[in-house]
Amino acid sequence: MLKLIPNRIEIRSGNQYIVLLNETTAHILDLHIGDRVKVKNGKYEATAILQISEDGIKDGHIGLYMEAWKELRARRGQRITLSLADKPLATKYIRKKLDGGRLTTEEIDEIIKDITDDNLSDIELTYFVSGCYIHGLDNHETAELTKSIVKHGSKLDFGNRLVLDKHCIGGVPGNRTTMVVIPIVTAAGLLMPKTSSRAITSPAGTADTMEVLANVKNEAPKLTKIAEKIGGFITWGGGVDLAAADDHMIKVRHPLSLDPEGMLLASIMAKKHSVGAKRCLIDIPVGEQVKVQDIRRAKHLRARFIQIGKILGIKVKVIFSNGEQPIGNGIGPLLEAQDVMKVLANAPDAPADLREKSLYMAGILLELGGKAMSGFGYRKAKKILKKGQALEQMNKIIDAQGRKRLPKNASLIYKVKSGKEGKVSYINNKAISRLARVAGAPLDAAAGIYLRKKLGDTVKKNEVLYEIHSNNADRAEFSKDMSKKESGYTVK
Repeated sequence: MLKLIPNRIEIRSGNQYIVLLNETTAHILDLHIGDRVKVKNGKYEATAILQISEDGIKDGHIGLYMEAWKELRARRGQRITLSLADKPLATKYIRKKLDGGRLTTEEIDEIIKDITDDNLSDIELTYFVSGCYIHGLDNHETAELTKSIVKHGSKLDFGNRLVLDKHCIGGVPGNRTTMVVIPIVTAAGLLMPKTSSRAITSPAGTADTMEVLANVKNEAPKLTKIAEKIGGFITWGGGVDLAAADDHMIKVRHPLSLDPEGMLLASIMAKKHSVGAKRCLIDIPVGEQVKVQDIRRAKHLRARFIQIGKILGIKVKVIFSNGEQPIGNGIGPLLEAQDVMKVLANAPDAPADLREKSLYMAGILLELGGKAMSGFGYRKAKKILKKGQALEQMNKIIDAQGRKRLPKNASLIYKVKSGKEGKVSYINNKAISRLARVAGAPLDAAAGIYLRKKLGDTVKKNEVLYEIHSNNADRAEFSKDMSKKESGYTVK
């Protein structure tokens, strides 16, 4: 045990406590980078992750990042004690997974508990993700991981009512079916509380698009009241902390795009389980540009979703959809929201692909929820949409969550034109998404891409393929230059 003089480090570390020693002081206790240490100031103490610096911290001093300084109520000139802390038991189980072992229910729960309580460092968490990526998770492990994520997060309780949910594996730009499906399904009298994600690498997530229209940061008690009164909502999942451990794991998976299959399944099913879903529709887009590139892999995932659903008491229906091009015309929060409202309003210029896919999915959910006979769900969904009931329901949801004033359309629009006559034979989803992000989406809600042509459309020379929308001159110019190098369209 050492007594050290604290120095305040003006850096925030997030949810973990971090302390800093120089090499000489660390050597006294044979401490290394990433070790856990116990720091104590009178009755205040914390377990922190150690970082070591070659300079900047004097002998006999300890640097405390802002969170640790606050937790310890430290003051300059004091002396605080430092000692080596035991590693969490979860690290033993993480090593077991790295060695290829099968984790028990108790071991998985210990890991998830420590992730939720911020007891694991990012390095240890990365090792857990790596172990799952290398050796996989079987159905038992995946189901137990799902249950544990839900157990250590918040939950929404709707009693014995039948709760429906949906999820799309992703990778398709646009594709805002959720914002059309929820109003249709809830207008029919079914309960469908929907938590959605924000964009990580895409130009917009469902939460970003919904946020153009309404507040998506609502606490659990308010959401429960909204769902009980109206039948559903569309909100940001991170705002209600339904799957805190999953959010931590996503952060370390993201840099290398690691998507261990079991973790992907658990991540999706945990969010469904946390809202009490008993019926769930999973959309798996298939295509060379999306996460699932062939039908064989799609069928494999379908089987696993259904099996894990059975273990969790959720009836799962899986559909395969075309992932070869964007769904809808707008790509970016405002442009996507405008597409959605056009569909709900039965506008003549509403994107037909978004409308049809949404009706198809809503129809299946109406059948799963007992509001339509098998094979008649699409017809009922279409009737609800045509009669204006879905639009009315969407307005109720928006008002309940907190209506927002729509932002203005982007001030700068650049039209990308075809260099020749022919038919659109290929659309590069990633290139289009990248252009939308460079233009400013999703941070600038009005920025993005508006498609004028889709696969199979006939194009004349100099006819507009799509528009780049931006409010920033530099971003507009950069995206314009990028489009000249890679338009994302092939015309033959």
